[in-house]
Amino acid sequence: MTFTLTPPASFSLPAVVRSHGWIQMSPFSETPDHGLSYIIRLNTGKVLRFEVHAIGDTLRVDSTELLLEPEQTELSRHITWMLDLEQDFTEFYALARDEPKLARMVERKAGRVLRSPTLFEDVVRTLLTTNTLWKHTLRMCRELTSRYGDPLPCEPELYAFPTPENLARVDEPTLREGCRMGYRAPYVTELSQRVTSGELDLEILKTSQLTTLELRNELMTIKGVGGYAAANLLMLLGRYDYVPVDSWALKVVSNEFFNGEKVTPKQVLETFVRWGKWQGLAYWFWDWSPEL
Repeated sequence: MTFTLTPPASFSLPAVVRSHGWIQMSPFSETPDHGLSYIIRLNTGKVLRFEVHAIGDTLRVDSTELLLEPEQTELSRHITWMLDLEQDFTEFYALARDEPKLARMVERKAGRVLRSPTLFEDVVRTLLTTNTLWKHTLRMCRELTSRYGDPLPCEPELYAFPTPENLARVDEPTLREGCRMGYRAPYVTELSQRVTSGELDLEILKTSQLTTLELRNELMTIKGVGGYAAANLLMLLGRYDYVPVDSWALKVVSNEFFNGEKVTPKQVLETFVRWGKWQGLAYWFWDWSPEL
């Protein structure tokens, strides 16, 4: 089944797809023409793979399954969120054009950050990035998906990302050992149980009217979500007031602005504070100088 969506004028599908490492995490993948492929479970329980391709001024969506009208509406809503089709970057582009380190980003129509269809997925993915190497993050996500996700009917060796309900039924020791998740296992278990029980409604945060500080505080009530993880999730929610400071940020900011001298997280934040509500985005898409 095929249908189309209309992106904003300042939009590049390859730029969104390649905006960060999510595209490497199951069940994301990149199509040969630099489009998006993803396996999703809809509210009706239907599991399908969809692909998004840029065709002229439109986005063509191909689905492996026929969709009822409500299912197509749901899928369209998810894709709109995943590709950030509704956010206006006019103000940021106007500022970025005057900064040589961001001008190329504007030319590429970049700025949008690839998201998962649900905030639950993005919280889990973010937890898997903390205090580990990227290859281990990819492995944990792959194990989590293949063990507890629902299979794709036409290719049963492939799976959708597990639902909160699926993960809530897995005890912590099994999750820890089966996916080799270490200290993250109890965080994922508790998160899944809170979402499943209705105690925690993550989806409502997508449209929350809370200030960014209030939203940050709300995110940090989730066990395992500290300053870095909260800043990363705020970016995915379209709030760019915070820079996600990790070891890589310390390294590139040291190299770019401090002649390789050791820097503190505070110095990283001070470096981008002039960008105001766009500082996280300026950091994310900065054209970093190569190490000497």
